[in-house]
Amino acid sequence: GLVTVTGKIINEMGYKVQLEDDVRFDGRRLNPEPMSYVLLNKPKGFATTTSESKGSTVMDLVANASNSRITPIGRLGRNATGLLLFTNDDKLKEKLSKKGMERLFHIELDKNLKAADLIRIKEGMTIAGKKITVEEISYVKDKPKKEIGIKIKHMGNSVIRDIFADLDYDIVRLDCVTLAHLTKKDLPRGKWKILTTEELNLFSML
Repeated sequence: GLVTVTGKIINEMGYKVQLEDDVRFDGRRLNPEPMSYVLLNKPKGFATTTSESKGSTVMDLVANASNSRITPIGRLGRNATGLLLFTNDDKLKEKLSKKGMERLFHIELDKNLKAADLIRIKEGMTIAGKKITVEEISYVKDKPKKEIGIKIKHMGNSVIRDIFADLDYDIVRLDCVTLAHLTKKDLPRGKWKILTTEELNLFSML
């Protein structure tokens, strides 16, 4: 009674499963595929979804990256750019979903960010009854004050837009510059790479 296949409890001996079946033992998914970890530098115009009904998606960009069924961790809006991590490692997904993962964004607003509003964001905001905190926020050095760097652990798709919308700013450009210890170095927009063992091992320190 501890084994389920696609939500159905299996009691019979010798039951044959298909590769696409969701097989779980005591609630934990069993994965017959090799673990795969892919980093994408996402361009504009691609939705972060696995649904084929949403037009161009990030899955199109990583279609040849792995034979395993990888999916993205976290989200970037269709018009956002930058780093996005894909894997079929459920343990890592669960860990990062619970603990979050630091992401540094370079943001351009439709107007200069007031110093008072920067302080409000830094101190934490409550939006729709939910407390939202950032790790760091600052103006980008030697740039207009409408260009902001913000580091946040929250993995949601729209949390950054919610922060600035609540303060009456529109986001013109949003780019994920770093993701945990990973950077865009030597990874052009629209390209992907397989994580090295060293890069992967650093996730155990999160």
